[in-house]
Amino acid sequence: MAFTRLIQYTRDGLVESVHAGAIAVADARGRLIASAGDPRAVVFMRSAAKPFQTLPLLESGAADAFGITPRELALTCASHRGLDLHVDVLRGLQARIGVGEADLRCGVHPLDDPETVRRLILAGETPTPNRHNCSGKHTGMLAQARHRGLPLAGYLDPEGPVQQAILKAVAEMCGLGPAEVVVGIDGCSAPNFAVPLVNAAAAFARLADPAGQPPARAAALRRVFAAMTDHPEMVRGPGGYDTELMRAGGGRIASKGGAEGYQAIALAPGALGAGSPALGLALKIADGAARAAALAATETLRQLGALSPAALETLAAQGLAAPHPLRNWRGLRVGEAQAGFQLESGT
Repeated sequence: MAFTRLIQYTRDGLVESVHAGAIAVADARGRLIASAGDPRAVVFMRSAAKPFQTLPLLESGAADAFGITPRELALTCASHRGLDLHVDVLRGLQARIGVGEADLRCGVHPLDDPETVRRLILAGETPTPNRHNCSGKHTGMLAQARHRGLPLAGYLDPEGPVQQAILKAVAEMCGLGPAEVVVGIDGCSAPNFAVPLVNAAAAFARLADPAGQPPARAAALRRVFAAMTDHPEMVRGPGGYDTELMRAGGGRIASKGGAEGYQAIALAPGALGAGSPALGLALKIADGAARAAALAATETLRQLGALSPAALETLAAQGLAAPHPLRNWRGLRVGEAQAGFQLESGT
């Protein structure tokens, strides 16, 4: 697996930290358009697979049977921050499906929003499964099981009907057979998938332009893309890269990150200018650093011409684009985050 330097951090002009990785940009036909490092590196998509893991929810008829709204659909694709706005939507969805928090098998993790953490501590509460960043995805999986009359307790079984339908959908979107996908277990206990970066990039291009897909799949993809871009606050939350990038993208960019430095992005037709085709981007940071994944993704979009100067300035001010200054706890400028790669044309 060949990685190349993507992001570096300097202090007083001296390079202090370096993050290597690989990037693939592909179109909806699966052609490699641009890359850095090895675009065929096989890595786990982690939560970036969620827009495709939710496809059977739509294609099975479960989403319509339970009246799932676009805002709720966005939550099933989310790695949300466990804010009240996420939990409130989730509880309403669970009530309509006829499942509860006790049915979730995602576990519990600490929250990253200081205000929510403070409020829970003052209330004598601790995070519960509904505040897990994958609880929306798991609720969508439970909806599939409920709609199909399957035992709820088996919704995570890799060999069970729910997960087999998901594996098939993910493989098809990546242009692979199910046997070609490496299956592991994610942090939330659901099956997860490793595929070449270029295949994942092509899947995201198809999310942005599903014209070549079968009618039912194309309709589902359009609903997912619209839900994510119309409700970016549900996909992550204020301050999160996916949310802020989609806000800056003005409905032309769908973004979904994953753990261990994985980031994937779908660019709608016309995002690079009139007549430009849909593109997908997938990247992996070798050391798993989320801070570098966001910067490498923004820099890739800049080099492709997908972001306006104003959007880039907004993202840089939030520390989500390079270059941006590094400041210490007193606010003193002590260094800079920089991008250190140039995309190469695909072959």
